[in-house]
Amino acid sequence: DAWIIDFTNPVGIVTRALLQAGHKAVGLCNVAIGFQRKFAALLDVTPGEVHLDHVGLNHLTWELGVRLGGPDGENMLPKLLAEHGDTIADDLHMPRAIVDRLGVVPSYYLRYFYAHDEVVRELRTKPSRAAEVAAMEKELLALYGDPALDEKPALLARRGGAFYSEAAVDLASSLLGSGGSAVQVVNTYNKGILPFLPDDAVIEVQARVDGTGATPLPVPELDPLHAGLISHVTAYEDLALEAALRGGRDRVFKALLAHPLIGQFEYAEALTDKLIAHNREHLAWA
Repeated sequence: DAWIIDFTNPVGIVTRALLQAGHKAVGLCNVAIGFQRKFAALLDVTPGEVHLDHVGLNHLTWELGVRLGGPDGENMLPKLLAEHGDTIADDLHMPRAIVDRLGVVPSYYLRYFYAHDEVVRELRTKPSRAAEVAAMEKELLALYGDPALDEKPALLARRGGAFYSEAAVDLASSLLGSGGSAVQVVNTYNKGILPFLPDDAVIEVQARVDGTGATPLPVPELDPLHAGLISHVTAYEDLALEAALRGGRDRVFKALLAHPLIGQFEYAEALTDKLIAHNREHLAWA
């Protein structure tokens, strides 16, 4: 009867698998809490005063509004973009002009979609992020093995995942009915919030959290620019979960072919072979 707070990537897919299997699960990512703190600092208010119109899937989200005082508060996003657009764009590694044209703040993961050729060129000049993280963790574990260490290693800041501890404690407190913020950004069932997705799709939005779980809150109507990509990636996530649960080369291939960053059978075939070669015990059976 325990609650499972899921940090494991891909959060949306894993959370959906847990929920479909009957577990009491809520997914959690640190993107929203990071934006909340950055915007609060720029507005010179406390993080608790900032409410985000945060909409999408895990690692595929947009801040459609930044409101002071709650869901019905004044939208400060136009002011933030006008006065701090350069800072925001730099953090996203996107051109200021593009952020202004979008009129919203995309997650920094959207750069993989909006500038994928540029990202690929960059990745070909250095180790993958996974290799970088593995090297950092090896070094961090060696540091933590020193009994004399009595402060947080500076290297940890480069690892990513800032504010996860605060978000996790806040969410756990709410789920256990012992305090915590009443409204938090989580990954949970859609339940009709995004009408173009199935009710049992897992989305990442503001939700009211209490001892009964997370209830997603209504969101502004989405522009087709956002809704189309969300629908496309949700189709991939459906197929990826099916491949993970049931295995089989064809299921793996179809999931990869459905992903908007792949979408060509030549790439999907090659990636299928590599995935099965490295994960045969999980994916090769039919």
